[in-house]
Amino acid sequence: MTCSDADGGRSTAARAGTDLFQKCRDYQAWLDAKIGEIGFYPYFAAIEEVRGTTAVIDGRDLLMIGSNNYLGLSWDPRVREAAIAAVKRYGTSCSGSRYLNGTLTLHEELEAELAEFVGKQAALCFTTGYQTNLGAISALLGKNDHVFSDRVNHASVMDGIFHASGLRMGSIKVHRYAHNSPRDLDRALSSAPADAGKLVVTDGVFSMEGDIVRLEELTEVARRHGARVYLDEAHAIGVIGDTGRGTEEHVGQPLADLVMCTFSKSFGSIGGFVAGDREVVNFVKHHGRSLIFSASMPPANLAAARAALNIMREEPERPRRLQQIAARMIREYKALGFNVDVAETPIVPLIIGDDHLTFRFWHALFEAGIYANPVISPGVPPDKALIRTSYMAIHTDDELDRVLEIIAAVGRRLGIIGP
Repeated sequence: MTCSDADGGRSTAARAGTDLFQKCRDYQAWLDAKIGEIGFYPYFAAIEEVRGTTAVIDGRDLLMIGSNNYLGLSWDPRVREAAIAAVKRYGTSCSGSRYLNGTLTLHEELEAELAEFVGKQAALCFTTGYQTNLGAISALLGKNDHVFSDRVNHASVMDGIFHASGLRMGSIKVHRYAHNSPRDLDRALSSAPADAGKLVVTDGVFSMEGDIVRLEELTEVARRHGARVYLDEAHAIGVIGDTGRGTEEHVGQPLADLVMCTFSKSFGSIGGFVAGDREVVNFVKHHGRSLIFSASMPPANLAAARAALNIMREEPERPRRLQQIAARMIREYKALGFNVDVAETPIVPLIIGDDHLTFRFWHALFEAGIYANPVISPGVPPDKALIRTSYMAIHTDDELDRVLEIIAAVGRRLGIIGP
């Protein structure tokens, strides 16, 4: 018998139809965007150099209004020097997971300081913010538990939920409630058995809409149904609250059972943490698969995050400046006639609606020296395509004047706003 006969007589051509990689060869959406009707490709642009609010792309200086570096700390010399010093002391990698040889004194020192900063008993650092949500949420949810997620929560929240469901053989019941709606959350919670374990997960500041969770109302509903609250503060810490401590400071009271945040935004680094009661954090520490089975944060990133945290504590004028910028840009965009929807933070979406018009708007801004982010479905609902602008505390008033002048001119030229 030949090798070709051993598979039951299937021909090579028939077998080719089941090639796992065929979908990769057939994928043309990115190419259509690059050379088709749109004429250019707006994603994966390689940045050659960063100088504070300036990004260099293809040899051109662009004013960056698309970064999540909200406090400008990734550019701060104190943060950079802390990273360099950590490399000199510890090397470039921990070369192991937190569970084994990958925990440094830097981890434990940073965790203690983070717990104090957000007003919780304990904190636990993961290698990325994504892994924080993946590991913490999946560790907490068990068989027959119910989880309730805002419909526009970050993708890492949903991936943490679905990972948990996969681990528990689909026994976890997943509910998605209307965006920032305590009333719809109440409806969803009412559908779950009274004796079931329940977790409500929400962003503090929503990453595309730029609005703030109605935490007091949401928590009141959750408590009434015996549910715990998990608060993702990725876009909130360093951004809102009088001293930048996030949503709980913004509302004036500690309401969430668990607080999560990433280091890739206000902290100017990469990594993430979850904070809460000591026993709960310890449980996540011993059950979070993305912590146990992944290499730990590199020393440079730990030191950078710790230096950034220290600056946040000592310089509360940074988040206050950021909040002033946010209020100004929202006010100015509304006056020009742009639709910014529910924005109330330094994340200010300019909602265009049509995908191609959004890409044209982005390209015109890019050509004029402004870098923002075009977002279409599934990043946002269909017909809600937008330009996501986001601001840093280190933006100057002159730079903001320039942004407004260019965006207004492009918006009028493309008919997005009136003359």
